Amino acid sequence: MQTRKTRILADLPTQLLTRPRAWALTGVVGLSLMGVVAAVAVPQQGPSQVPTVAVIETLPPPVAVSSAATDLPFVSELRVQGGDTAQTLFRRLRIDDPQALAMLTESPDGRQALRQLRAGRTVTAVVHGDGSILSFRLPVGQDGERIVLERGNDGRLTLRTDREATTTTLVEMRSGVIRSSLYAATDAAELPDEVANKLVELFGTEIDFHTDLRKGDRFNVIYEAVYDRGAPVRAGRVLAAEFVNQGESHVVVLHQRADKEQYYTADGRSLGQAFLRSPLEFSRVTSGFGGRIHPILNRARDHKGVDFGAPTGTPVKATSDGVVEFAGTQRGYGNLIVLQHRGKISTAYAHLSGFASGLRQGQAISQGDLIGYVGTTGMSTGPHLHYEVRIDGEAQDPMSVELPIANALEGRELQAFRRDTAPLLHRFALLNRDTQLARAN
Repeated sequence: MQTRKTRILADLPTQLLTRPRAWALTGVVGLSLMGVVAAVAVPQQGPSQVPTVAVIETLPPPVAVSSAATDLPFVSELRVQGGDTAQTLFRRLRIDDPQALAMLTESPDGRQALRQLRAGRTVTAVVHGDGSILSFRLPVGQDGERIVLERGNDGRLTLRTDREATTTTLVEMRSGVIRSSLYAATDAAELPDEVANKLVELFGTEIDFHTDLRKGDRFNVIYEAVYDRGAPVRAGRVLAAEFVNQGESHVVVLHQRADKEQYYTADGRSLGQAFLRSPLEFSRVTSGFGGRIHPILNRARDHKGVDFGAPTGTPVKATSDGVVEFAGTQRGYGNLIVLQHRGKISTAYAHLSGFASGLRQGQAISQGDLIGYVGTTGMSTGPHLHYEVRIDGEAQDPMSVELPIANALEGRELQAFRRDTAPLLHRFALLNRDTQLARAN
């Protein structure tokens, strides 16, 4: 039995009206209070005269919680974070199961799965109230494959591979505006790094990302995103992209031609045979084309290419389709690659720290292929790439020389291209309209 005392609420106006009132409560406020007094009509009483009533209630006995109910398993999911290990995953999932942890970390399949942990993937566990697991699913590979650790009715643990496909591919659209740098804009738009790098590759034939970017430039991109059980796993193909640079719109779309997919401009011109302005994705020009004082020889000497400053080991890509004419060491160039392209055009890549695996003379190379790595071999004062464009053997300024453009689609192929790409270009129109509305607001 419990007893509690309750003040009668009807008596509260009496308490309020018997307290001293400030002089500021005049006019309309004062009239309102007087109205309350007339309506309540409570005789004057002091605070000590407020009556109290004892209320006695019988409370029900506490509900007993079954110990069996607390042992019901519960399902938990979490995203893998950078640096996660089996121990940190178990701790965050509130798993206390040394036997399961040992099997996962000591078995070959478990160790292989842990080596393939990637941030952003989803781990699922079914855990008893005492911390022991019923099942633990860890993603591996790229196609929904998972390692499953399970405990049977007899208490024994088993480890198996589940190859049931659980991935789905969705088409996503992103837009961004350049405020400080391209990478800052792609991060703000939550664009995967591989898609950001693809933008540089696709528009490298039209835009020099080292010198042409301006604040206010913007991009739109439509790409495939692969999800596993609702969690993003990786980015797929870039289906179409638009980059507005200094007010000029550049558009590329992916189009199936015969048995090969290729990127084309909006008017049907292929990018496959065009030249990238830079063989590096991101860097800075440290020395331009033309006369200069050689940093080592300390005398005037023509600089027959452009130097791009970048850390040692930065990947170097072929700027166009071609054939390896030379790959080796050559005097002041150090490690050098020369590619022969169509139209008596060749490109040279010097001071490399090394060559791509298997690169050899006579090998066919496609635009964007990895051919070597930035270094500082030969006559060099620091890690950078020396890049040359030669026409009929004569060095030309890589940043300004007019290079051949790719052949354009014609006739029925062009009609099919326009029909197939119209939905993608319509999406760009919607994205641009939304951007304009946002700016207007």
